[in-house]
Amino acid sequence: QVQLVESGGGLVQAGGSLRLACAASGGSFDNYAMAWFRQAPGKGREFVAGIYWNGGTTIYADSVKGRFTISRDKARSTLNLQMNAMKPEDTAVYYCASNFGVLARTTTPYDYWGQGTQVTVSS
Repeated sequence: QVQLVESGGGLVQAGGSLRLACAASGGSFDNYAMAWFRQAPGKGREFVAGIYWNGGTTIYADSVKGRFTISRDKARSTLNLQMNAMKPEDTAVYYCASNFGVLARTTTPYDYWGQGTQVTVSS
């Protein structure tokens, strides 16, 4: 049973940085696609960034490109999201997601989700 647990959310001022982590367990994750999504109040769940667990391809939403970096630590079985130059519009609940083999910008292919971690950026 795959389990994903996010951590690292909090309150930060505009221009600041936060680093999110997603602890992944219950599988080897070889050939899995991993991603971060976010959901602001009253809005749908939005793709942020994605990566293959085995490395190589990374994809980003245009709104975060150049500011956010997705990475994975295979030894610690952790997916990370480094967020720099943060803006008030980055405020949302951030979710970690995974599925076998499909790196996508939509929620549909993702079978496993974490519970989310709140990120608030003050102006």
